[in-house]
Amino acid sequence: MRKLTATLLCTGALAALVACGETTSEQALIGAGAGAATAAVLSGSLLTGALVGGAGNVIYCKENPGKCN
Repeated sequence: MRKLTATLLCTGALAALVACGETTSEQALIGAGAGAATAAVLSGSLLTGALVGGAGNVIYCKENPGKCN
């Protein structure tokens, strides 16, 4: 059951990445929040999760502008 819960929370965090934000700052903050939340669920480094999530979301939004906003 714990693994299922972690999987569902991670899926939700990744889905939050799709909600990019209007500006680069918003994109970074949304991604950082999702990354930190995922790291917390998986008992990882919150700082690393935030950095990877923030960078990943900004890159995704810049590469796929039609899927954001």
